[in-house]
Parts: sequence; structure tokens; C-alpha cells
Amino acid sequence: MKITRQKHVKKHLGFFRNNFGVREPYQILLDGTFCQAALRGRIQLREQLPRYLMGETQLCTTRCVLKELETLGKDLYGAKLIAQKCQVRNCPHFKNAVSGSECLLSMVEEGNPHHYFVATQDQNLSMKVKKKPGVPLMFIIQNTIVLDKPSPKTVAFVKAVESGQLVSVHEKQSIKQLKEEQGLVKNPEQRRRKKHKKISGPNPLSCLKKKKKAQDTKSPASEKKRKRKRIRNRSTSKVLPEKQNDNE
Repeated sequence: MKITRQKHVKKHLGFFRNNFGVREPYQILLDGTFCQAALRGRIQLREQLPRYLMGETQLCTTRCVLKELETLGKDLYGAKLIAQKCQVRNCPHFKNAVSGSECLLSMVEEGNPHHYFVATQDQNLSMKVKKKPGVPLMFIIQNTIVLDKPSPKTVAFVKAVESGQLVSVHEKQSIKQLKEEQGLVKNPEQRRRKKHKKISGPNPLSCLKKKKKAQDTKSPASEKKRKRKRIRNRSTSKVLPEKQNDNE
């Protein structure tokens, strides 16, 4: 790889790394057109992509891309074999498959949170990807892999973030992690449980048990005292006349 190409790759990767949190292993989403171009140019993607990006890579695709290659027939049989060797990422089209370009666009929605690279030869798809900030774009020109420079939409987004007008997805994720580590984020279920505990009142059964115990303890003691008093009065009345007769 020439020195000029290496400088461009370092510059572009540094831009996406610093502003969007792109890290190794680089996840590269391939469509059928990119696989076909690699086959024609005799490019060994598993060997050349890590060298070109100077880091670990993961070749990925989706089920919609695989189904699209199956329907296109024998002309793209070699591209289908290359795509089948990639890791298949889950897409939201489980029941009804869509075109490969539409599926790849759905994978990089909402700020591209998984930091996917999109590798395609489809110019229509490339134009749509450039309108989404933070999505690195790759293609093949003259049998060589090229990482495209950041699009004007991406550069404008970064400038808006730096000026404080917008907050990037990477910054939002880091803020959430800091809040969770410091315990500032609470689950709504925990809040509901705490409110439910505060409304609890006294147990009526415990009050009833206390009243029963008080009545039971008073009744036998009072009966014993009354019985003892009656017995003593009767004995004294009987003993006194006998003592008087003896004295007479």
C-alpha cells in the first residue's frame, strides 16, 4: 500500500474514531455488488481489509442480502459464496425480506450505534449513506479497496456538535454510562416499588391479638382473688364461737 493511501486511511479513521467512537474490530457490512467487485478483482477481503484498515475487521452481511443473491441466479453465485462466509447480522426484516440496499440502510439508522462500515458499489445506496452522519463508506476502484472521506453531511454534523448545537450518539452513550456508574439513573420499577411501600398501613390482625391477650390476663386473676376472700370470711365466723365457749 502506498504511503499516500496509508495517510488518507489514518486520517479518515481518526476522524470517525474521535467523533463517533469507531473502534476495532471494524464491522463492515457487505452487499452483493461489493462481493461481486471483489471477486472480479481477485481481492482476498479477509486478508486485504485488515491490512488496508491497519486493524482487526469483521466481515458482516444480512439475511436480506443473502436472499437477494439467491434470487439473482447463477451470475452472482460466486458473490453469494463470499457473502455466505460472512457473519450474518440480525435485521428487522424477519418475516418479509427487502432489497439489500434497503436492509443495509436500516442497519445504520439512528446514528449508526453499532459503528458499521457500509461496503457497496451501488451508487444510489452510496448517496443515501452519505446523507447519514457517522457512517464510513467503502468501495472498490480499479481493483483496490478505498475508504471514502467523510461526507459533507458528516462534517457538518461534527461542526454542529463542536459548537454545542447537537449531541452525538457517542457522547450520549458515554453520559449514560457515567450516570449509571455514579448511581444517578434509577429504574422506573424501583420508583414504583418505593411508593407502594410508603402507602402501607397498620395490620388490623395485630391489634386484635393485643386486645384478646389483655382480656384473658385480667379474668383468671380477679376470680382467684374473689374466691380467696370468701373462704377466709367463712373460716373466721366458725372459729370465733368455739373460743367463746371454752372461756366460759
